[in-house]
Amino acid sequence: MAHPLPRSVTIHPAARLQGRIRVPGDKSISHRALMLSAIAIGESRIEGLLEGEDVLATAAAMRAMGATISRGDDAIWRVHGVGVGGLLQPATALDMGNSGTSTRLLMGLVASHPITVTFTGDASLSGRPMNRVIAPLGLMGADITASPGGRLPLMVRGLCPAIPITYTLPVASAQVKSAVLLAGLNAPGITRVVEPVATRDHSERMLAGFGAQLTVEQSETGRVISIEGEANLKPQSITVPGDPSSAAFWMVAATIVPGSDVVIENVGLNATRAGLVTALRLMGADIEEQDARTVGGEPVADLRVRHATLRGIDVPHDLAPSMIDEYPALFVAASFAQGRTIARGADELRVKESDRIAVMLAALTANGVSCEEHEDGLTITGTGGEPIAGGATIASNLDHRIAMSMVVAGLHAQKAITIDDASPIATSFPNFFDLLQTLGGDATWG
Repeated sequence: MAHPLPRSVTIHPAARLQGRIRVPGDKSISHRALMLSAIAIGESRIEGLLEGEDVLATAAAMRAMGATISRGDDAIWRVHGVGVGGLLQPATALDMGNSGTSTRLLMGLVASHPITVTFTGDASLSGRPMNRVIAPLGLMGADITASPGGRLPLMVRGLCPAIPITYTLPVASAQVKSAVLLAGLNAPGITRVVEPVATRDHSERMLAGFGAQLTVEQSETGRVISIEGEANLKPQSITVPGDPSSAAFWMVAATIVPGSDVVIENVGLNATRAGLVTALRLMGADIEEQDARTVGGEPVADLRVRHATLRGIDVPHDLAPSMIDEYPALFVAASFAQGRTIARGADELRVKESDRIAVMLAALTANGVSCEEHEDGLTITGTGGEPIAGGATIASNLDHRIAMSMVVAGLHAQKAITIDDASPIATSFPNFFDLLQTLGGDATWG
Protein backbone atom coordinates (compact mmCIF):
# COMPACT_ATOMS: atom_id res chain seq x y z
CA MET A 1 0.00 0.00 0.00
CA ALA A 2 1.91 3.04 -1.27
CA HIS A 3 1.53 6.51 0.23
CA PRO A 4 0.08 9.24 -1.99
CA LEU A 5 2.67 11.39 -3.72
CA PRO A 6 4.43 13.66 -1.21
CA ARG A 7 2.62 16.94 -0.62
CA SER A 8 4.27 19.70 1.33
CA VAL A 9 2.10 21.95 3.46
CA THR A 10 2.83 25.31 5.07
CA ILE A 11 1.12 26.18 8.33
CA HIS A 12 0.42 29.84 9.09
CA PRO A 13 0.05 31.27 12.61
CA ALA A 14 -3.55 31.27 13.87
CA ALA A 15 -5.28 34.20 15.56
CA ARG A 16 -7.27 31.76 17.66
CA LEU A 17 -8.97 28.37 17.35
CA GLN A 18 -12.67 28.04 18.11
CA GLY A 19 -15.47 25.55 17.45
CA ARG A 20 -16.71 21.99 17.98
CA ILE A 21 -15.11 19.06 16.22
CA ARG A 22 -15.28 15.27 16.28
CA VAL A 23 -12.13 13.22 15.72
CA PRO A 24 -12.08 9.89 13.86
CA GLY A 25 -12.68 6.59 15.61
CA ASP A 26 -9.97 5.15 17.83
CA LYS A 27 -7.37 3.42 15.69
CA SER A 28 -6.43 0.76 18.26
CA ILE A 29 -10.07 -0.20 18.80
CA SER A 30 -10.83 -0.11 15.06
CA HIS A 31 -8.07 -2.61 14.28
CA ARG A 32 -9.22 -4.99 16.99
CA ALA A 33 -12.90 -4.66 16.07
CA LEU A 34 -12.18 -5.78 12.51
CA MET A 35 -9.91 -8.64 13.54
CA LEU A 36 -12.19 -10.13 16.19
CA SER A 37 -15.30 -9.66 14.03
CA ALA A 38 -13.49 -11.55 11.26
CA ILE A 39 -12.94 -14.60 13.50
CA ALA A 40 -16.34 -14.57 15.18
CA ILE A 41 -19.15 -16.70 13.73
CA GLY A 42 -21.92 -14.55 12.23
CA GLU A 43 -22.30 -10.86 11.34
CA SER A 44 -20.81 -8.08 13.46
CA ARG A 45 -21.60 -4.39 12.94
CA ILE A 46 -19.04 -1.64 13.55
CA GLU A 47 -20.06 2.01 13.79
CA GLY A 48 -17.55 4.86 13.91
CA LEU A 49 -14.68 2.82 12.43
CA LEU A 50 -11.59 4.87 11.60
CA GLU A 51 -11.37 4.84 7.80
CA GLY A 52 -7.68 5.72 7.58
CA GLU A 53 -5.12 3.80 5.56
CA ASP A 54 -3.85 1.73 8.50
CA VAL A 55 -7.28 0.38 9.39
CA LEU A 56 -8.17 -0.20 5.73
CA ALA A 57 -5.01 -2.34 5.53
CA THR A 58 -6.39 -4.49 8.36
CA ALA A 59 -9.73 -4.81 6.56
CA ALA A 60 -7.99 -5.87 3.34
CA ALA A 61 -5.91 -8.46 5.22
CA MET A 62 -8.95 -10.02 6.88
CA ARG A 63 -10.75 -10.18 3.53
CA ALA A 64 -7.72 -11.93 2.05
CA MET A 65 -8.01 -14.56 4.79
CA GLY A 66 -11.67 -15.32 4.22
CA ALA A 67 -13.81 -12.77 6.07
CA THR A 68 -16.57 -10.89 4.22
CA ILE A 69 -16.31 -7.19 5.01
CA SER A 70 -18.41 -4.36 3.56
CA ARG A 71 -19.20 -0.72 4.30
CA GLY A 72 -22.79 0.41 3.93
CA ASP A 73 -24.06 3.79 2.80
CA ASP A 74 -24.92 4.32 6.47
CA ALA A 75 -21.15 4.21 7.23
CA ILE A 76 -21.68 1.03 9.26
CA TRP A 77 -19.21 -1.76 8.55
CA ARG A 78 -20.57 -5.31 8.44
CA VAL A 79 -18.24 -8.25 8.96
CA HIS A 80 -19.14 -11.92 8.43
CA GLY A 81 -16.52 -13.91 10.32
CA VAL A 82 -14.98 -17.29 9.63
CA GLY A 83 -14.65 -18.47 13.24
CA VAL A 84 -11.53 -19.04 15.33
CA GLY A 85 -9.36 -21.49 13.42
CA GLY A 86 -11.09 -20.65 10.14
CA LEU A 87 -8.62 -18.22 8.59
CA LEU A 88 -7.75 -19.18 5.02
CA GLN A 89 -4.45 -19.11 3.19
CA PRO A 90 -4.22 -15.72 1.42
CA ALA A 91 -3.44 -15.84 -2.28
CA THR A 92 -0.74 -13.15 -2.08
CA ALA A 93 1.40 -11.34 0.48
CA LEU A 94 -0.43 -9.04 2.88
CA ASP A 95 0.60 -5.41 2.30
CA MET A 96 0.29 -3.69 5.66
CA GLY A 97 1.26 -0.24 4.40
CA ASN A 98 2.46 1.80 7.38
CA SER A 99 0.58 -0.10 10.09
CA GLY A 100 2.73 -1.64 12.79
CA THR A 101 -0.35 -2.50 14.87
CA SER A 102 -1.93 -4.46 12.02
CA THR A 103 1.28 -6.34 11.37
CA ARG A 104 2.07 -7.36 14.93
CA LEU A 105 -1.48 -8.32 15.87
CA LEU A 106 -2.07 -10.26 12.65
CA MET A 107 1.20 -12.13 13.17
CA GLY A 108 -0.36 -13.33 16.42
CA LEU A 109 -3.60 -14.40 14.76
CA VAL A 110 -1.78 -16.26 11.98
CA ALA A 111 0.67 -17.95 14.37
CA SER A 112 -1.93 -20.47 15.59
CA HIS A 113 -3.58 -21.17 12.22
CA PRO A 114 -2.33 -23.80 9.72
CA ILE A 115 -1.50 -21.20 7.07
CA THR A 116 1.59 -19.41 5.79
CA VAL A 117 1.43 -15.64 5.41
CA THR A 118 3.97 -13.14 4.08
CA PHE A 119 3.78 -9.60 5.46
CA THR A 120 5.10 -6.59 3.53
CA GLY A 121 4.93 -2.86 4.19
CA ASP A 122 6.09 0.56 3.10
CA ALA A 123 9.60 1.89 3.67
CA SER A 124 8.80 3.15 7.17
CA LEU A 125 7.16 -0.07 8.37
CA SER A 126 9.89 -2.17 6.78
CA GLY A 127 12.42 -0.39 8.98
CA ARG A 128 10.65 -1.31 12.22
CA PRO A 129 11.90 -4.37 14.14
CA MET A 130 9.46 -7.20 14.83
CA ASN A 131 11.71 -9.29 17.09
CA ARG A 132 9.71 -8.57 20.24
CA VAL A 133 6.70 -10.27 18.61
CA ILE A 134 8.69 -12.98 16.85
CA ALA A 135 10.14 -14.24 20.16
CA PRO A 136 6.90 -15.22 21.98
CA LEU A 137 5.17 -16.47 18.82
CA GLY A 138 8.17 -18.70 18.18
CA LEU A 139 7.72 -20.17 21.65
CA MET A 140 4.14 -21.01 20.66
CA GLY A 141 5.43 -22.98 17.68
CA ALA A 142 5.15 -20.52 14.80
CA ASP A 143 8.00 -20.62 12.28
CA ILE A 144 8.87 -17.03 11.37
CA THR A 145 11.42 -16.05 8.74
CA ALA A 146 12.21 -12.34 8.78
CA SER A 147 14.47 -10.00 6.87
CA PRO A 148 17.74 -8.98 8.56
CA GLY A 149 17.15 -7.29 11.91
CA GLY A 150 13.78 -8.97 12.35
CA ARG A 151 12.18 -6.69 9.79
CA LEU A 152 9.66 -6.92 6.97
CA PRO A 153 9.18 -8.59 4.59
CA LEU A 154 8.67 -11.61 6.83
CA MET A 155 6.87 -14.94 6.58
CA VAL A 156 4.83 -16.61 9.35
CA ARG A 157 4.12 -20.33 9.16
CA GLY A 158 1.47 -20.99 11.75
CA LEU A 159 1.26 -24.09 13.95
CA CYS A 160 -2.08 -25.72 14.73
CA PRO A 161 -2.46 -26.70 17.46
CA ALA A 162 -0.16 -24.02 18.84
CA ILE A 163 1.55 -24.31 22.21
CA PRO A 164 -0.01 -22.29 25.05
CA ILE A 165 2.63 -20.34 26.99
CA THR A 166 3.05 -18.02 29.95
CA TYR A 167 4.97 -14.99 28.72
CA THR A 168 6.28 -12.06 30.75
CA LEU A 169 6.63 -8.92 28.65
CA PRO A 170 10.25 -7.71 28.71
CA VAL A 171 9.07 -4.20 27.73
CA ALA A 172 5.67 -2.55 28.07
CA SER A 173 3.92 -3.22 24.77
CA ALA A 174 0.19 -3.56 24.14
CA GLN A 175 0.96 -4.87 20.66
CA VAL A 176 3.08 -7.78 21.92
CA LYS A 177 0.54 -8.56 24.64
CA SER A 178 -2.26 -8.55 22.07
CA ALA A 179 -0.35 -10.70 19.59
CA VAL A 180 0.18 -13.43 22.20
CA LEU A 181 -3.45 -13.31 23.36
CA LEU A 182 -4.71 -13.52 19.77
CA ALA A 183 -2.45 -16.50 19.12
CA GLY A 184 -3.80 -18.07 22.31
CA LEU A 185 -7.35 -17.92 20.96
CA ASN A 186 -6.66 -20.98 18.80
CA ALA A 187 -4.24 -22.80 21.12
CA PRO A 188 -5.51 -25.56 23.44
CA GLY A 189 -5.35 -24.74 27.13
CA ILE A 190 -4.54 -21.45 28.83
CA THR A 191 -2.21 -18.82 27.41
CA ARG A 192 -1.01 -16.18 29.88
CA VAL A 193 0.66 -12.81 29.49
CA VAL A 194 2.27 -11.12 32.48
CA GLU A 195 2.81 -7.38 32.13
CA PRO A 196 4.90 -5.76 34.87
CA VAL A 197 3.74 -2.33 33.61
CA ALA A 198 0.10 -2.01 32.56
CA THR A 199 -0.53 -1.06 28.92
CA ARG A 200 -3.68 -0.15 27.01
CA ASP A 201 -6.31 -2.78 27.64
CA HIS A 202 -8.50 -2.58 24.52
CA SER A 203 -7.71 -6.18 23.59
CA GLU A 204 -8.81 -7.53 26.96
CA ARG A 205 -12.03 -5.51 26.93
CA MET A 206 -12.94 -6.50 23.39
CA LEU A 207 -11.98 -10.17 23.71
CA ALA A 208 -14.25 -10.44 26.74
CA GLY A 209 -17.00 -8.63 24.85
CA PHE A 210 -16.81 -11.18 22.03
CA GLY A 211 -17.19 -14.01 24.53
CA ALA A 212 -13.61 -15.19 25.05
CA GLN A 213 -12.90 -16.80 28.42
CA LEU A 214 -10.45 -14.22 29.75
CA THR A 215 -9.38 -13.24 33.25
CA VAL A 216 -7.21 -10.40 34.55
CA GLU A 217 -5.54 -10.74 37.94
CA GLN A 218 -2.96 -8.80 39.90
CA SER A 219 0.13 -10.61 41.11
CA GLU A 220 3.46 -9.69 42.64
CA THR A 221 4.95 -9.62 39.14
CA GLY A 222 2.20 -7.49 37.56
CA ARG A 223 -1.08 -7.94 35.69
CA VAL A 224 -1.69 -11.52 34.58
CA ILE A 225 -4.02 -11.87 31.59
CA SER A 226 -5.16 -15.44 30.93
CA ILE A 227 -7.15 -16.60 27.90
CA GLU A 228 -8.67 -20.01 27.25
CA GLY A 229 -7.97 -21.31 23.78
CA GLU A 230 -10.14 -22.88 21.08
CA ALA A 231 -12.65 -20.12 21.68
CA ASN A 232 -16.02 -19.54 20.05
CA LEU A 233 -16.44 -15.81 19.52
CA LYS A 234 -19.92 -14.34 19.16
CA PRO A 235 -20.66 -11.45 16.75
CA GLN A 236 -21.05 -8.00 18.28
CA SER A 237 -22.38 -4.52 17.54
CA ILE A 238 -19.51 -2.15 18.26
CA THR A 239 -19.43 1.64 18.53
CA VAL A 240 -15.88 2.98 18.27
CA PRO A 241 -15.17 6.06 20.45
CA GLY A 242 -13.09 8.97 19.19
CA ASP A 243 -9.34 8.39 19.15
CA PRO A 244 -7.57 10.10 22.08
CA SER A 245 -4.33 10.09 20.05
CA SER A 246 -6.07 12.15 17.38
CA ALA A 247 -7.70 14.42 19.96
CA ALA A 248 -4.23 15.08 21.41
CA PHE A 249 -3.26 17.46 18.61
CA TRP A 250 -6.31 19.65 19.12
CA MET A 251 -5.91 19.60 22.91
CA VAL A 252 -2.40 20.97 22.52
CA ALA A 253 -3.38 23.40 19.76
CA ALA A 254 -6.23 24.92 21.77
CA THR A 255 -3.98 25.16 24.82
CA ILE A 256 -1.10 27.02 23.13
CA VAL A 257 -2.95 29.41 20.78
CA PRO A 258 -4.16 32.48 22.72
CA GLY A 259 -7.91 33.05 22.76
CA SER A 260 -8.77 29.49 21.78
CA ASP A 261 -11.86 27.61 22.98
CA VAL A 262 -12.43 24.19 21.40
CA VAL A 263 -14.78 21.30 22.18
CA ILE A 264 -13.64 17.86 21.01
CA GLU A 265 -16.59 15.50 21.02
CA ASN A 266 -16.75 11.78 21.84
CA VAL A 267 -13.15 11.27 23.01
CA GLY A 268 -12.23 7.88 24.45
CA LEU A 269 -10.80 8.29 27.95
CA ASN A 270 -9.73 4.76 28.80
CA ALA A 271 -7.34 5.13 31.75
CA THR A 272 -4.66 3.21 29.86
CA ARG A 273 -4.75 5.87 27.10
CA ALA A 274 -5.36 9.14 28.97
CA GLY A 275 -1.82 9.93 30.08
CA LEU A 276 -1.55 13.08 27.96
CA VAL A 277 -4.63 14.60 29.59
CA THR A 278 -3.01 14.02 32.98
CA ALA A 279 0.34 15.45 31.84
CA LEU A 280 -1.22 18.56 30.29
CA ARG A 281 -3.27 19.19 33.42
CA LEU A 282 -0.10 18.92 35.52
CA MET A 283 1.32 21.62 33.25
CA GLY A 284 -1.71 23.85 33.86
CA ALA A 285 -3.91 23.07 30.85
CA ASP A 286 -7.63 23.92 31.04
CA ILE A 287 -9.32 20.66 29.98
CA GLU A 288 -12.92 20.12 31.08
CA GLU A 289 -14.73 16.81 30.68
CA GLN A 290 -18.36 17.19 29.63
CA ASP A 291 -21.14 14.57 29.33
CA ALA A 292 -19.01 11.68 30.62
CA ARG A 293 -20.53 8.37 29.47
CA THR A 294 -19.75 4.81 28.39
CA VAL A 295 -19.72 3.89 24.68
CA GLY A 296 -19.04 0.34 23.55
CA GLY A 297 -17.63 -0.54 26.96
CA GLU A 298 -15.18 2.38 26.88
CA PRO A 299 -15.32 5.61 28.95
CA VAL A 300 -16.00 8.64 26.74
CA ALA A 301 -16.49 12.39 27.23
CA ASP A 302 -16.55 15.65 25.29
CA LEU A 303 -13.47 17.72 26.10
CA ARG A 304 -13.63 21.51 26.28
CA VAL A 305 -10.10 22.91 25.99
CA ARG A 306 -9.29 26.60 26.44
CA HIS A 307 -6.03 28.48 26.08
CA ALA A 308 -3.90 28.33 29.20
CA THR A 309 -0.41 29.25 30.33
CA LEU A 310 1.65 26.09 30.72
CA ARG A 311 4.50 25.50 33.15
CA GLY A 312 7.35 23.07 32.66
CA ILE A 313 7.25 19.83 34.64
CA ASP A 314 9.15 16.62 35.11
CA VAL A 315 6.71 14.28 33.36
CA PRO A 316 6.08 11.23 35.59
CA HIS A 317 7.69 8.16 34.02
CA ASP A 318 4.71 6.00 34.91
CA LEU A 319 2.57 7.98 32.46
CA ALA A 320 4.64 6.79 29.49
CA PRO A 321 2.68 3.61 28.64
CA SER A 322 -0.62 5.52 28.64
CA MET A 323 0.63 8.29 26.32
CA ILE A 324 3.42 6.77 24.27
CA ASP A 325 1.88 7.85 20.94
CA GLU A 326 1.23 11.36 22.26
CA TYR A 327 4.83 12.26 23.13
CA PRO A 328 5.37 14.26 19.91
CA ALA A 329 2.32 16.40 20.78
CA LEU A 330 3.59 16.71 24.38
CA PHE A 331 6.96 17.91 23.07
CA VAL A 332 5.12 20.68 21.20
CA ALA A 333 3.18 21.68 24.32
CA ALA A 334 6.45 21.82 26.27
CA SER A 335 7.87 24.19 23.66
CA PHE A 336 5.41 26.87 24.84
CA ALA A 337 5.62 26.26 28.59
CA GLN A 338 7.33 28.41 31.22
CA GLY A 339 10.65 26.82 32.12
CA ARG A 340 11.90 23.31 31.42
CA THR A 341 9.90 20.20 30.76
CA ILE A 342 11.70 16.88 31.18
CA ALA A 343 9.86 14.18 29.24
CA ARG A 344 11.66 10.86 29.56
CA GLY A 345 10.86 7.18 30.10
CA ALA A 346 9.86 6.74 26.47
CA ASP A 347 12.50 4.48 24.90
CA GLU A 348 9.74 3.03 22.70
CA LEU A 349 9.75 6.26 20.66
CA ARG A 350 12.99 5.15 19.01
CA VAL A 351 11.24 2.30 17.14
CA LYS A 352 7.98 3.91 16.03
CA GLU A 353 7.22 4.95 12.44
CA SER A 354 10.35 7.03 12.82
CA ASP A 355 12.81 7.66 15.65
CA ARG A 356 10.40 10.15 17.17
CA ILE A 357 12.93 11.50 19.68
CA ALA A 358 15.53 12.33 17.04
CA VAL A 359 13.02 13.57 14.46
CA MET A 360 11.15 15.85 16.89
CA LEU A 361 14.48 17.15 18.24
CA ALA A 362 15.51 18.13 14.70
CA ALA A 363 12.11 19.64 13.85
CA LEU A 364 11.76 21.72 17.01
CA THR A 365 15.39 22.86 17.05
CA ALA A 366 15.11 24.01 13.43
CA ASN A 367 12.18 26.20 14.49
CA GLY A 368 13.98 27.85 17.39
CA VAL A 369 13.06 25.60 20.33
CA SER A 370 15.76 24.80 22.90
CA CYS A 371 15.97 21.00 23.30
CA GLU A 372 18.29 18.48 24.91
CA GLU A 373 18.22 14.88 23.72
CA HIS A 374 18.19 11.84 26.00
CA GLU A 375 18.11 8.19 25.05
CA ASP A 376 14.53 8.00 26.31
CA GLY A 377 13.12 11.46 25.65
CA LEU A 378 13.78 15.21 25.53
CA THR A 379 14.27 18.12 27.87
CA ILE A 380 12.64 21.21 26.37
CA THR A 381 12.92 24.83 27.51
CA GLY A 382 9.72 26.61 26.53
CA THR A 383 8.90 30.15 25.44
CA GLY A 384 6.58 30.92 28.34
CA GLY A 385 3.65 31.16 25.95
CA GLU A 386 5.27 33.36 23.30
CA PRO A 387 5.34 32.13 19.70
CA ILE A 388 8.30 29.97 18.69
CA ALA A 389 10.52 31.34 15.92
CA GLY A 390 9.29 28.99 13.18
CA GLY A 391 10.31 29.56 9.57
CA ALA A 392 11.86 26.16 8.85
CA THR A 393 10.93 23.28 6.58
CA ILE A 394 10.90 20.00 8.51
CA ALA A 395 11.01 16.38 7.39
CA SER A 396 8.05 14.22 8.49
CA ASN A 397 10.03 11.00 7.87
CA LEU A 398 6.86 9.20 6.71
CA ASP A 399 5.49 9.61 10.24
CA HIS A 400 1.93 10.86 10.62
CA ARG A 401 2.35 11.96 14.23
CA ILE A 402 5.46 14.01 13.46
CA ALA A 403 3.62 15.77 10.64
CA MET A 404 0.53 16.57 12.76
CA SER A 405 2.60 17.68 15.76
CA MET A 406 4.51 20.18 13.67
CA VAL A 407 1.28 21.45 12.15
CA VAL A 408 0.23 22.28 15.71
CA ALA A 409 3.57 23.97 16.42
CA GLY A 410 3.09 26.12 13.33
CA LEU A 411 -0.17 27.54 14.68
CA HIS A 412 1.73 29.65 17.22
CA ALA A 413 4.98 30.61 15.49
CA GLN A 414 6.45 33.91 14.36
CA LYS A 415 6.98 32.57 10.85
CA ALA A 416 5.16 29.85 8.92
CA ILE A 417 6.39 26.27 9.29
CA THR A 418 6.48 23.91 6.31
CA ILE A 419 6.19 20.10 6.52
CA ASP A 420 7.88 18.44 3.54
CA ASP A 421 5.37 15.58 3.23
CA ALA A 422 1.98 15.61 4.94
CA SER A 423 0.57 12.61 3.04
CA PRO A 424 1.27 10.10 5.89
CA ILE A 425 -1.44 11.86 7.95
CA ALA A 426 -3.99 9.90 5.90
CA THR A 427 -2.90 6.71 7.68
CA SER A 428 -4.72 7.73 10.86
CA PHE A 429 -6.55 11.05 10.38
CA PRO A 430 -7.96 11.52 6.85
CA ASN A 431 -9.91 14.72 7.67
CA PHE A 432 -7.23 16.38 9.79
CA PHE A 433 -6.88 19.46 7.58
CA ASP A 434 -10.67 19.82 7.22
CA LEU A 435 -10.90 20.13 11.00
CA LEU A 436 -8.00 22.57 11.05
CA GLN A 437 -9.94 24.81 8.69
CA THR A 438 -13.14 24.37 10.74
CA LEU A 439 -11.34 25.70 13.82
CA GLY A 440 -9.86 28.68 11.99
CA GLY A 441 -6.40 27.40 11.05
CA ASP A 442 -4.78 28.16 7.72
CA ALA A 443 -2.66 25.84 5.58
CA THR A 444 -1.16 26.31 2.10
CA TRP A 445 -0.34 23.25 0.00
CA GLY A 446 2.86 23.07 -2.00
